[in-house]
Amino acid sequence: MPKSSTKASENGSAGRSADRGPGASVRRHGLVSYYALAYGLSWLAWLPYVLSQNGLGVLDVSFPKILGDTQLAGILPGAYLGPLGAAFVVTALSEGRPGLRRWGGRLFRWGVNWRWYALALLGVPALLVAGTLVVSPGSAAGLRFPPLGALLAYAPMLLIQMATTGLAEEPGWRDFALVRHQRLHGPLLGTLILGVLWAGWHLPLFLTEWGEGAGGFNPMAVFQFVALAVLLSVFITWLFNRTRESLPVVMLAHVSVNNFSSVMFFAVFTTADPFGPVLNWAGIVGFGAVALALVAATRGRLGYRPELLDDQPESEPGGVTAADRGVAVGGDDPPVAREARPQNLR
Repeated sequence: MPKSSTKASENGSAGRSADRGPGASVRRHGLVSYYALAYGLSWLAWLPYVLSQNGLGVLDVSFPKILGDTQLAGILPGAYLGPLGAAFVVTALSEGRPGLRRWGGRLFRWGVNWRWYALALLGVPALLVAGTLVVSPGSAAGLRFPPLGALLAYAPMLLIQMATTGLAEEPGWRDFALVRHQRLHGPLLGTLILGVLWAGWHLPLFLTEWGEGAGGFNPMAVFQFVALAVLLSVFITWLFNRTRESLPVVMLAHVSVNNFSSVMFFAVFTTADPFGPVLNWAGIVGFGAVALALVAATRGRLGYRPELLDDQPESEPGGVTAADRGVAVGGDDPPVAREARPQNLR
């Protein structure tokens, strides 16, 4: 047999081998594989917590309190296993080391303009305050400057939130899933899909002590949480795109919601009911107004400009590039968005 024929036969065999096995299946169904793992691993790890005395009370066990509640012991292991673990596994199987370098590069993309960090750190609490004054004007009567204890606790708790909630969730939801949703569905539809699935991942926690702070396991509380997750996702997607996919900024925006709500909100609004719906509706109104403004101002693109990104996978399943598909490649961001690109892990 001629050498050229032998070489072609070997290449064909290698190609057929690459199309089989778990890695090939994950490559073809990356997002489905990710969500199946993220949900499955987290929900399985949370099962003891849900069934414990801190949840449904089926098991005669209680989780220890760390920093004042049981959530770190009961929730955090499953959170790390789910979004973070699933993103690592699916990326490794589907894209190998180059994919892991791209995925990890966004996690260490700190070098963006300080104004984005200020927006995530100060703008998020400002939106929650403004939303509270809109949905509950009477809360203004109890508005106070936060006490010294809350001010001193805010920064340490924010760092803890970054290392727990931020690190456990955002490398999965935004660093993995959002990148692919935008490439396949466009920025707006992809964000809406992600927002619903992000919220759905939390559903078992409504049966635990975590759910008490979210309003309990009832249809209205679940609706409020899903709505807030979707609207917050629009804001986070815009931040992610405008900062050239900087995960630290996204993590800071996410945990600023949690940290202000748990550390500062009730120290500022002294007459607000800790178990009432005011905080949920405040987030919906505040982030809802911002989401509508961003969608209108960017015509649904949310700052997405894949042609300016140098770390995207070469092609989608089937070898079709995002540019070929024409998925939301336009953009009208001002020059501030086109800052020098931060260093990637390459």
